[in-house]
Amino acid sequence: MWMALWDTVRLAFGTFVAHPMRSFLTLLGIVIGVTTVVSMMALIEGLKNEVNDRLSELGANCFQVQRLPFGAGNLSAAELARRPRITYGDLDAIRLQPSVLVAAAEDSTGGQKVSTSMRETRANVSVWAGTPEYFQTNSVTLATGRIFTETESMDARHVAVIGADLADTLFPGMDPLGREMRIKGRTFQVVGTLKRRGGFMGGGSQDNQVMMPLSAYTPLFGVRELRVSIQARSGEVHQRAQDEVSLLMRRRHGLKPMDADDFFVFSNESTTQMFNNISQVISVASFGVCLLSLLVGGIGILNIMLVAVTERTREIGIRKALGAKKRRILGQFALEAVVLSLVGGFLGVALGVGLSQLARWVIQLPTEVPAWAVAVSLAMSCGVGLSFGIYPAARAAKLDPVEAMRTE
Repeated sequence: MWMALWDTVRLAFGTFVAHPMRSFLTLLGIVIGVTTVVSMMALIEGLKNEVNDRLSELGANCFQVQRLPFGAGNLSAAELARRPRITYGDLDAIRLQPSVLVAAAEDSTGGQKVSTSMRETRANVSVWAGTPEYFQTNSVTLATGRIFTETESMDARHVAVIGADLADTLFPGMDPLGREMRIKGRTFQVVGTLKRRGGFMGGGSQDNQVMMPLSAYTPLFGVRELRVSIQARSGEVHQRAQDEVSLLMRRRHGLKPMDADDFFVFSNESTTQMFNNISQVISVASFGVCLLSLLVGGIGILNIMLVAVTERTREIGIRKALGAKKRRILGQFALEAVVLSLVGGFLGVALGVGLSQLARWVIQLPTEVPAWAVAVSLAMSCGVGLSFGIYPAARAAKLDPVEAMRTE
């Protein structure tokens, strides 16, 4: 049995080797489909893992309230513009909620230059600001030094905590703690450095940033888009804290029971859900492209197997005259179709893995090929080969040996 199976596989590869260009063009649809699935699933899986890792930026049991959502959704620009801004009064009221442990106000801006007497950055530094609780509600990890204190925040002291990239740019080979830098003409003293985090979702570095007291930030940049990050007292009351804050904000904004929220609340869970919804759409689209490509590839396999049956009619007649059963002929040609489609599947997997690794290396996209995507792609390839190879195989098995041997 195993010898017969090996003989059939050898014949299938012999067909591929005898007509490599014809076979490759036939399998091109399968190659494209499998490549699409593997590369897209690698991107989605990598992004999903990175999102889960980076969501720790909001600390344990934390969530955030802000004026604008991440996407406009069904809201027009005018509707978004009419939304009331988050205020310090909202912050004070949120802090009084029973399930809230701490709450921090925060704001940020990008595209800033930071300099010392010797060096200057490009206009690509992000400036983040908050009340001292910001470090707790956003799970910020220090590498060296300390965070700014409540006293420094109340006095609007010009102190700052900087990212690893900014420290490398401004103070190469030196300890940045205690050194001075300038932002918009004002001098700030470095009191701490942040643990290196790298880029996020293929974007720019998260280490090229400054964190300062919100009271020192406002005179320089004004209040741009105040947000409040909140930590619940425990995981058990996390949802209750979100409900309390939502009801509070609705009451402060004078919303009626049937009115939609004019603010946005997000947490690790809601962000994960949002990303999962997006990834599901991308996955369905990828599998749609794959199915179309596999259909084209299947038609190609059907064509090449019909040609193979025609070219080998005399061989089939001789084998049947020598005692080969119908099921043996059927199995031979069906297996040849499966082997051909699997060759296309393996080529597609190799190309998909290569593209994902190239994306990780060249443009820093977080790709990771999941084993299930490879298995599903190969299974689909095998299924296409079997489905479209059955008819030519059955046609070969039904040939009359005498008539087949007369064929030139």
